[in-house]
Amino acid sequence: MGGCQSTSESATNASPGRASEKPADPSTIRQAAGTGHPDGMVWIPGTTFLMGADEFPDARPVHNVTVAGFWMDEHEVTNAEFARFVSKTGYVTVAERPLKPADFPDVPVDQLVSGSAVFTPPAQAVSLTDPLQWWRYVGGASWRHPKGPGSSLQGRDNEPVVHVSYEDAAAYAQWAGKRLPTEAEWELAARGGKKPSTYYWGDELKPAGKWMANIYQGNFPQKNTEEDGYAEAAPVKTFPPNPYGLYDMDGNVWEWCQDFYRPDYYAASPAQNPQGPTDSYDPDEPGAIKRVQRGGSFLCSDQYCIRYKAGSRGKGEVTSGSNNLGFRCVTSR
Repeated sequence: MGGCQSTSESATNASPGRASEKPADPSTIRQAAGTGHPDGMVWIPGTTFLMGADEFPDARPVHNVTVAGFWMDEHEVTNAEFARFVSKTGYVTVAERPLKPADFPDVPVDQLVSGSAVFTPPAQAVSLTDPLQWWRYVGGASWRHPKGPGSSLQGRDNEPVVHVSYEDAAAYAQWAGKRLPTEAEWELAARGGKKPSTYYWGDELKPAGKWMANIYQGNFPQKNTEEDGYAEAAPVKTFPPNPYGLYDMDGNVWEWCQDFYRPDYYAASPAQNPQGPTDSYDPDEPGAIKRVQRGGSFLCSDQYCIRYKAGSRGKGEVTSGSNNLGFRCVTSR
């Protein structure tokens, strides 16, 4: 699920892995009539910035990175946008595909049900050492049915699409004539051209008493007070944009980046336009292939997950999804 596993709200083991399929055919990027730039995207000027955060072991050392300019979606890809992609291509997400018995030899065939992980708050306080206390694999959960069978997208057109694996996000980006951001591009954009700070919006959690992002308030995971107005994902553009005009670079849903995840990568990262390591390694799950996720989600809480803070990193197994994981796209053209 979205995020950073033992140090956040994620629980990759709640969702079984699946085999890959060939991504959808690419299409041309949408253009705003007469503007000469991609519709719904903003220009992020290239520059050199300090990347990383001393607070997190896998985000050290803080280091200078130079990134070329690029266009970025102003908000996370929405259900309506993803629905257009599926309508045009017939794409089937990983969460909707049948599970292969050969991949799960110890599981009875009648129990092999496609689905995804859904945050399911317990009724009482639980130990924060076991994410499976609040994550549940729900058969039938997918981008179309974010809470499982019986749920729908009615009234959710402008919410970020969720239950998307890395493959799903990359397929959408290819179809749209875009790509997923590198981790360095994502952090540069999130910082908004500002000096380093605790949060991407500044050093104060609630400037002037106002919540700047959709995160968790209350006692995690059993009691969300919804002080910011939302228990789950909020419609895009609900919270204030950053100086570049980007929305929800903190909170709401985790966002896939193209980079493989390694906790030691920053020690060897190139100074110019880093593309991530050539392979994946997570000491918490050595056999899993993981990609970087960024930004935190509506489940981030200072009681448990603090990886919505500036410079922090998340990670996710590439075939897994959850109802707090989405993406946005970029293009250099």
